[in-house]
Amino acid sequence: MEHNTLGLLGLARRARLLELGEEACGAACRAEKARLLVVASDAGEHTVRRARSFCRTGKPIFLALPFTKAELGGALGVNACALAALTDPEMSLAVVESLGEPEKNRAAAEELARQSERVKKRRLEEQAHRNNRKHGKI
Repeated sequence: MEHNTLGLLGLARRARLLELGEEACGAACRAEKARLLVVASDAGEHTVRRARSFCRTGKPIFLALPFTKAELGGALGVNACALAALTDPEMSLAVVESLGEPEKNRAAAEELARQSERVKKRRLEEQAHRNNRKHGKI
């Protein structure tokens, strides 16, 4: 389970769907691009407090991970990472589901599933619109 979660976070980093550090996470939250804000288990009190304040701005879901800063950083290709923000709802949902503990993360999973469905629907509508324009139906 844990390796799968770290692997998904590493994949999100390589796909540029992840922001690392307080400044980048704060900017993503203020721009309302962050969907899931994760914090390491051994992050400092000040970092956790700042992360919670970021969540009031853009309304991302806050989640404390069971990994240390070193473990999280190792999966993301940096020395240490205490705070990260996922910007894609589908990837965020996959990370929450990979953690297990469905009863603990049920609300987060339901909200991310709802956001993910909205994104899928929007993408299908955009594709249909492009298709209609291409074939002269508009």
